Amino acid sequence: MSSAKILVVDDEQDIRETLKEILGEEGYEVEVAANAAEARAARAREEPDLVLLDIWMPDTDGITLLREWSEAHLLRFPVVMLSGHGTVETAVEATRLGAFDFVEKPLSLAKLLRTVEKALEAAKRRRQAQRTLIPSLVAPVGKSRVMKQLREQVQQISAHDAPVLFVGEMGTGREAFARYMHSMGPRASGPFVTVTSSSLDEGTAPARLRGSEMDGSIEHGFYDQADGGILLLSGLEDLPHSAQRALHADLEEGGYFRNGGKERIPLRMRFVATANPGIETRPGDLLRRDLVAHLNVITVRIPPLRDYAEDVPELLRHYVDRLVDEESVVFRRFSVAAQNRLRNYPWPGNVRELRNLVQRLLIVGGAEEIGLQEIERELAVQQPADEPLVKQDLLALPLREAREQFERAYLLQQLMLCNGKVGLLAKRVGMERTHLYRKLRSLGVDFRTISDD
Repeated sequence: MSSAKILVVDDEQDIRETLKEILGEEGYEVEVAANAAEARAARAREEPDLVLLDIWMPDTDGITLLREWSEAHLLRFPVVMLSGHGTVETAVEATRLGAFDFVEKPLSLAKLLRTVEKALEAAKRRRQAQRTLIPSLVAPVGKSRVMKQLREQVQQISAHDAPVLFVGEMGTGREAFARYMHSMGPRASGPFVTVTSSSLDEGTAPARLRGSEMDGSIEHGFYDQADGGILLLSGLEDLPHSAQRALHADLEEGGYFRNGGKERIPLRMRFVATANPGIETRPGDLLRRDLVAHLNVITVRIPPLRDYAEDVPELLRHYVDRLVDEESVVFRRFSVAAQNRLRNYPWPGNVRELRNLVQRLLIVGGAEEIGLQEIERELAVQQPADEPLVKQDLLALPLREAREQFERAYLLQQLMLCNGKVGLLAKRVGMERTHLYRKLRSLGVDFRTISDD
């Protein structure tokens, strides 16, 4: 006996009551709605597995309601249209909008039950296919121990519904891991909606999240679009204060009201956020600590590419194949020397920088084999002097300059650990104090400034 949830939307009371009785006897859970407004409210309370939707209704016709759900990305269930006098144009439009099938009135109950079974079975097959195929398509690339452990961690948390905070440097693929988690979880058939925090402004952020209602018309917000799936807040540190207040209140209450709306709508999505390292422990003055506490129930740290550099050759091959397929560029391969050079490059821009490099080389074109000299030309860009040592491409420098950069960065970090005290520094690094003073002066390191700080 099935326990699928079916929503019957029809303005004729006799039909609603008959279908509720018959479908109930078949073991389905049935809810009825007399018009589009009641249908919207029913869908907002709990998403059905199937909707039987009458075309001709007094307030809003079924085609208009179907279009509304489709355009708002809310059509995650099959819809069977009910019509007493439909036209070919109506059928074509409904099919284009995503309707599964038509059943004509007066209803043949035998045909209706067969159509219901077919629609539910098709939806089940679609969900199974998505779960089978999507993870292999979106799985982050890499055979290193770091990547294997990270994939295992994400697979483990995918089955749960707690909020997740993906922390990592820009370009590390934080959103890619969020999508990977989504593809394996129970919400895989639901939407994945990304909200770029910096795109929200202070005045309109709450309405864009919650949506709005006015004179019976609804403008769907991000919550509506993500209903039943995942809502990703990208770049949490850039979220405006008004959005932070709205999110915190809605997470506390487990529901929200649209702007101008009177009905409380439950939150039925998993919240995921991405942020720069450190924000989970030191939100700072711009981000509410109580909001961060809601969103980092689980924290996943995405490492920089330099921490799993052994995967660089595989990533290069992956992006060459992908870009050749997606952008119709001419295939090129990286020589062994080029791959080895890139394995030892610090990748300050992480995986995004690697992808951009591959894309640039394929678009510009050249010999089929990408050699070391071509790579050196691409990497010959002046890096900022204050870039952390781990992000500096020392292999691009002559030995003397590389040694000086390393010594400067090394002694600066050690000096800060010693609170600017050269005596402690001398003991820590194993150098005679007079020689250490000369070394600091030659490298341009002013220990007095660090001591003052």
